Formats: sequence, structure tokens, C-alpha cells
Amino acid sequence: MKRKFIALLGAAAVAWPLVAHAQHSKGIPRLCFLTFDPGTLQSRSPRFDVFFDSLRDLGYVDGKTIVIDYLSADGKDDRFPALVSECLRLKADIIAVSTTPAAQAAKRGTRTVPIVMIALGDPVGTGLVESIVRPGGNVTGMSLMVPELGVKRLELLKEAVPKVSRVLVLSYLSDPIAPLQVAALDRVAPSLGVTLLVRDIRSGADLAAAFDAGMSEHVDGLIMTAESVLVVHSAEIGEFAARLRLPAIYPFAIQVRNGGLMAYEANTPELHKNAALYVDKILKGAKPSDLPIQQPTKLSLFINLKAAKALGLELPQSLLTRADEVIE
Repeated sequence: MKRKFIALLGAAAVAWPLVAHAQHSKGIPRLCFLTFDPGTLQSRSPRFDVFFDSLRDLGYVDGKTIVIDYLSADGKDDRFPALVSECLRLKADIIAVSTTPAAQAAKRGTRTVPIVMIALGDPVGTGLVESIVRPGGNVTGMSLMVPELGVKRLELLKEAVPKVSRVLVLSYLSDPIAPLQVAALDRVAPSLGVTLLVRDIRSGADLAAAFDAGMSEHVDGLIMTAESVLVVHSAEIGEFAARLRLPAIYPFAIQVRNGGLMAYEANTPELHKNAALYVDKILKGAKPSDLPIQQPTKLSLFINLKAAKALGLELPQSLLTRADEVIE
């Protein structure tokens, strides 16, 4: 199976325009992009648009001034080691990663090819870098400050709905950033008078059972951690929450614009833009070990009043006045 998958990857690589490969041999840099999300460079998830648009703004045009290989694990992070091997076979000059399992696989696969995180969880806590200021090694990039944001989301949910006492937590526990977030939530939950029910979500097929378990335990709130598998299935999660009338807070604003109650997020577009700048700096000679990990400079609260009305909630005015965006 593994040989077959690598063979398929090789065949996909051959499908790239021959001119692009010819140009690479003449010194055009090659970027290998590893992602959990299904798709290709032409049909990629829109959440990566800022990163690729920023590369283009910096003069990196696929097939002309750079060769970009967009390799997807198609929702299965155990495929990342094979994808890393493919990146190395293609002689990538730099690897960009959009999820921690991809970053860890890349770091295990090479200590020389630079690796740029476009917006990952906690690179220090997951062992990817030595420190925020001096990452060391060949990994650098952007951090989402994930555990801290998870705690803030739980606090905001409690502020929005003070009666919340039992919260369903959806988390992809195989991702190294998930246990860090769950541990942070566990530490703060007692002080908020909240009991957590954690359910491991490995695929969309696990969602129905997780929500059934939550209803059996009489949960009255929902929070999800920030792993890629949950982002991929965010629409389904939102549908379950609406159907079961669960007040929920999410990691990304798009989930509120799609009908969710609240979201508290880092400025992900800013991080993606800065990750493209790091790619540019490294391709121009900078060392990853000399580029400090960047964290978000702005955190934003989004509230959907239509969703609140559907849930029969009257949100505190103090919360509404702090919101960066209120959707009527």
C-alpha cells in the first residue's frame, strides 16, 4: 500500500508542466507544501489563499519563478512521512507545512531543508523548536498560540452563557497540539464551574457518536480544539450544534459567518502573509534558526446574533461591545 501511494505521488509529480521541471534544473527554487486538507494547488482550500497570494505578490509565480508541489495527506496524517519522502525526492529547496503532524514528519525526514510553519499550534510544546526567540535547527514560522486561545474561548463561552456547566470538547487527540489544548482547558474548567466531556474525532464519521454522547451527558455547550481535521469538518460540526441547540465557540471566524454562535481567533491571514515573507527570506539566504517564531499581534472576537436568536440567547452587552465583528 505504501509503495502504491508513493508511486501515485510520483505519477502526480510527473503531471506538472515539463517546463517547470526544466526551469527548476536551471536554478528556479522549489517549494513543497504539505497539508491535511484535500485538494491540489488549483483546487486548494481557500484558507491558504493568503499564503499563496502573498507568494505571488513577492514575485513567486508557479512554473515561472518557482515550482510549487502541493501534496495533500487527504485527511490522513499517517501519510505525511511518505509525502516528506516525495518532497525530498523532488529536491525541494523549502518545505511549508500547515499542520503539526506534517511539521513533525518533515523534521524527522530532514535536518537540512528549511521548514516553514504557516500557522501552527504550539511549536515549543510539541518539540518542533527550542524556543520562540531562537528556534534553532531548520524549523521556523508562525504560531497560533493554541493552548492559550483555547482557554480564552472557554472563558468567553461561559461569559456569553453563564448557565453553561457541561461542555462537549471535540478534539483530534492524535495531533500533538490537541493534548496541550485539552490539558489547558482541564486546568481552567473547575474555576469556571464547568465539567468537560472530551471526545476524540479522527474523521467525520466520529461526529454523530460524539454528539450522541454529549446529549446523553446533558452537555449545554460546545467547544472544539484547532486541529486541521476539525477545520475540514467544521460545516458538519456547525450543523450538529445548530440542530441540537448547543451554544458553541469556534477557533475560526468562517465558522461564525457560516452560522455558528461565536469565534475567537488569531489573525490567521496575517500569519499566512508573514509565512510567505519567511519563505522569501529563506530563499534569499536567511537561516531558519535565525528567524524567530512569530505569534499573532491581533486576536478577534466574532459573534453571530442570528445564531444567538435561534438559540434563544440574549448575549451580555459587555460582550457585544468587545466584539470585533457582530453579524446581524
